[in-house]
Amino acid sequence: MNHGYVQVYTGNGKGKTTAAIGLAVRAAGAGMKVYFCQFLKGQNSSELNSLQQLKDHIEIRHFGNESFVTGIPSESDLNVAMDGFEEGVNAVMSGAYDLVVLDEINYAIYLNLIKLQSVVQLIRNKPDKVEIVLTGRNAAKEIIECADLVSEIKEIKHYFNKGVVARIGIES
Repeated sequence: MNHGYVQVYTGNGKGKTTAAIGLAVRAAGAGMKVYFCQFLKGQNSSELNSLQQLKDHIEIRHFGNESFVTGIPSESDLNVAMDGFEEGVNAVMSGAYDLVVLDEINYAIYLNLIKLQSVVQLIRNKPDKVEIVLTGRNAAKEIIECADLVSEIKEIKHYFNKGVVARIGIES
């Protein structure tokens, strides 16, 4: 890959992480090295279990507590997010990875767990050959402006609204 771009998957619809995982699998299939950094999610999921099968090409790191942050973040949430961001920056700048996914970072910024300007600086200073993917709802205007590709996943209809809980293998 001669030039890496910045991709953003945002919006209130289902599928942002799934899109990033699909891209990580595609990159691994092409022999690329992938760093998949997941913010706000500490729990195990089927989608990440599948990536373990590609561990020679994909390194996965979790930076979240046992439950997804839905209310006011705790001090622990802040500390874990900051640790994750530091590792994510190191992964981007190391040159060891072709693709770095920062899953849920947009929402971590929205919750003030990670400083927006720090992420903008990372995007602007990334090595030319590194592709970065940022996912999560509520992507900041500044992130969208820095990105080369932005996809908004919009919820039209969702069965969660009828009381269906996350199903193993489909949502978790």
